[in-house]
Amino acid sequence: MKQHVLSRSLVSVLAGGCLIWAVSGPTSALPAPVDGNSNSFVHKPTKRLNGLTQSQWSEKWWQWFCEMPAAGHPGGPVDPFDITTGQTGDVWFLAAPLVNAGESVTRSFTLPEDKSLFVMLIGSEWSSIEGFATEQEQRDFAVWFGDHTLPASLSCTLDGVALSNPTAYRQESAQFGFDAPSPWFFGATGGVSTAVADGYYVALKDMEAGQHTLHYTGQSHFTLEEDGFDYDGYIDITYNITQLD
Repeated sequence: MKQHVLSRSLVSVLAGGCLIWAVSGPTSALPAPVDGNSNSFVHKPTKRLNGLTQSQWSEKWWQWFCEMPAAGHPGGPVDPFDITTGQTGDVWFLAAPLVNAGESVTRSFTLPEDKSLFVMLIGSEWSSIEGFATEQEQRDFAVWFGDHTLPASLSCTLDGVALSNPTAYRQESAQFGFDAPSPWFFGATGGVSTAVADGYYVALKDMEAGQHTLHYTGQSHFTLEEDGFDYDGYIDITYNITQLD
């Protein structure tokens, strides 16, 4: 097992890849999106935002994440947290560092009135720069990782109101490109790369001016009996948000 790639998957939001895992990366059908959900604070997973599907927004999320310098990266334990890091346009992104079981992270920020939030609860990307050369390889491992997210671990609440069906918010991307700096979040050397991502994402509706609390969780679990590898990755983060009028 490539130790540096294993470290990448433990340190990031989200796991990247391991070049010599003895697995085939089987695929399975994604859960069908629920159009008639009653969740009032997020858009339906089929809703287009600024003309793009949420799968396409997941690609933009990963481009944002992978193209930022390693220093001060929001996918790590950065303090103080700066919401503006790498953000452009009307839709801003939120990330979270992985934590140990029982640990959590709390961050605070002010959101300008003309910005909305697109959030990845948990997921992964698998890229050519990390050794996954073909789109099919990237897709197989992305979906395989997504299949190892524990459904019961997924949660998202805004001001105490819980998302009722978080497993319906899974998105699988098309292949996309990014240009990582050197060093980048997942390694010492960056460069131009292709990737495929799979994960759980929510697009928050515009919030009223004032104070809001966003909390979300997720857990991925793997047991590979052939080499004794057992892995759990946890997300547990609270964002205290001041929404400007």
